[in-house]
Amino acid sequence: MLGRSEIKKLIDIGLVEEAPDIESQLQPNGLELTLKDVEIFDGAGKLGIDEREIAKSKPLEFDENGWLFLPPGAYKLRFNEIVKLPVDYGALAKPRSTLLRCGVAIHTAVWDAGYRGRGECLMIVYNAKGFWIRKGARILQLVFFRLKGESGKGYEGVFQNENL
Repeated sequence: MLGRSEIKKLIDIGLVEEAPDIESQLQPNGLELTLKDVEIFDGAGKLGIDEREIAKSKPLEFDENGWLFLPPGAYKLRFNEIVKLPVDYGALAKPRSTLLRCGVAIHTAVWDAGYRGRGECLMIVYNAKGFWIRKGARILQLVFFRLKGESGKGYEGVFQNENL
């Protein structure tokens, strides 16, 4: 896992774009990503061997002060930041501990070496009373690691350059 100084070196050569406040987002072991928008699922998804259909979703609106109330359920969140991982680095994302203390979980996939895009995550509000979230809030932390050995090509999947 990379520490703050190594992450800062990657940032200086283009690891992240459109970060609202890189100094407050840069942590001892990672980089916090901030909330751009929230969508609610509005259809079923599908995953087979050679087929995939992403579940439809529709955007939710923040109030005039940038707040959004989420009742219990599943939500798709998008980040402000564009992340561009070098081909010899990967990342894992973990929720901020405040979310856990509020009865909210975030689920993510592995961020593959060579991935570029404005990522997404799944937020589950388990708290029966719901949860308030503000646009721009720091919601998760990416932790980075350097791959051992040759990785060959970087990520070339369907989500390359997503949400750009």
